[in-house]
Order: sequence, then C-alpha cells, then structure tokens
Amino acid sequence: MSIKARIIRSDKRVFDCRLEDSKKIVQATSMGNLLKGETSLVVGDYVEVEFDSDRNEYKIMSAHARRNEIFRIQVREHRKRVTASNCDLLIAVTSASLPEYKRGVLDRLLVRAAQWGVDAFVVFNKMDTYLDQFVINDEVERLKNINGTFFEVAALDPQYKPRFLPNGLDELKQKLQGKTAIVMGQSGVGKSRLISALSGGMVELPSLKISKVGKGSHTTTWSEIVSIGDFELIDSPGMRSISVEDIAPEDLIQYFPDLFAYASRCKFSNCKHSEKIPGCAFHPIFQAATSEAKRLLSRLESYQRIMEEVSSTPDWQKKW
Repeated sequence: MSIKARIIRSDKRVFDCRLEDSKKIVQATSMGNLLKGETSLVVGDYVEVEFDSDRNEYKIMSAHARRNEIFRIQVREHRKRVTASNCDLLIAVTSASLPEYKRGVLDRLLVRAAQWGVDAFVVFNKMDTYLDQFVINDEVERLKNINGTFFEVAALDPQYKPRFLPNGLDELKQKLQGKTAIVMGQSGVGKSRLISALSGGMVELPSLKISKVGKGSHTTTWSEIVSIGDFELIDSPGMRSISVEDIAPEDLIQYFPDLFAYASRCKFSNCKHSEKIPGCAFHPIFQAATSEAKRLLSRLESYQRIMEEVSSTPDWQKKW
C-alpha cells in the first residue's frame, strides 16, 4: 500500500521523507526513472512511498505533479535545473549591516520570485544595528507595487520591536501560517538565524556558525525543509552574489511587474526604455518630478543594470 509523503531533504539517491498521515520521517530510495532529467526528485516534492518488508526499507514509487518549481536555466545544456518545488513564498532576507544592504541584490531576488510565480516577503534583518545606512521607508516605497510584504526584524533579538515598519517577527510568523517558503539571501544576512528565531530557538541549523570576517560560514550547501509548527521553510544555500544571467533578455521586463505595464505600451517591441527615445512609454516619466516617477525610475535603473548583466555574457560562456 502506498503512502503519500513529502521530500524534506535529499542526498543523491536517498531521500528523507515525511509521511503525510503519521508525520513520521523515513529514509527512502527512489526508483531509477524518477532520478532522470528535469523532473528528478527535489526537496518539496510530494511522492508515493511503499514499505518493502523484504528489504526493510521504503521506496519512492511515483511523484505527484508539482504546483511550481524553484529553478535556474542551465543555458549551455538547454535544460532546467530544479532545486525545490511546491513553494508559496520567497522570503528575501537582507541585512542592515555586515553585509550592508544592497538594493541590487534585493531586486534580483524579486526577479526570481516573479519568474517562479511566488509571492515575496522582504525581511530587513539585523535592524538592531541599523544606523541610517539606508532609508528603509524609501526602499519599501520604491517596491510598493510588486505585491510584496515587508518586515523589520533582528533575528538575534526575538524581543526586538519594529521602529519603522508595521510588521516584525510576530507578524512574519502569523503570515507564514499554512505556507511553505524558501528563504534566500546573500551569505551572512542571517537566514539560518532567522529560521531559528521563527522557531523560538527550537531549530538550530549547521550554518549558524559565524565566520571571523562577519560574512557567514557559508556552510549551508543543500536545500532542506524545516518544519516550524504550522508552516515550513526551505533553507537554501547562501550565495556570495545573486546572479540572474540565465534569464533571457527578452523575458526580463515581465519579471518587473511594476514596470511591465508601462513597457508593454512602448512604440517599439525592442525598446531600450531610455530617456532619449520619444516612443518609449517611460519618456514622460523621465520629465516628471513626482515621487511616483522617482520610484519608477529607480526600478528602471535596476532593470537596466540587470539587463546589461543578462545581455553581456554569451550563452556559450554561461555556466550553471
């Protein structure tokens, strides 16, 4: 008799699976046909397992259809590399200091959220060390049309109360109820500390070691699901930089939802969205002096920087 389960951690051909009925965690091996191609099993997949009494082990017999996928395109191989599935949210973790807040990194994470078709939660972490390094309210204002939710936390101090935003750690816990979210951000921004804080200290991940230079130990090298009460988090590897080189240049603008409506009205389909192009829908915005124009132009600048990145490297040089 098969039992529905969810993969919570993977290691080549062996998978840790949580049985849906009993919540028991078992190790299971997979049928060979489930380990091939773009549909190879990943963390987050729902599967059917059976217990083999002769071998005293569980086997994964089949996989359920995925609701969505967390992926990158391996350009040179013309294939999709899926690393997780069935996520509701991307939690983009940024830092007030060490490492310093980087607008471009956050914008790249938001591009990924749009590409994967998941909502975004933006967490400003280490706010107990915030000394006006950036204007947090301005950052929230410039992103108000991305359909995101913003939180101000200090993961090392669960008692920290937000000073600038209405949402803190308690509100983040509430809004995560019943959801599965993947936690992403640069190395050192405090992703694992945030997961620990959300669990009330009940979850401690290996990547909680801190390096001497304050950039994080970079020890999370896999993806795994961490169950915290009524919600689940996928802890992903920390990254020194957030690259989106695998996104096709012609697709990029649709991953800026606040800009896409304007771009679709441009006179030319291959418009570069420049102040010098009269037929560009952004042309009058360059001439405006409103806060809305300032916000849009800030995002347009980010789009153009990322466009330069995705356009500058030939496909044959892209490695994923």
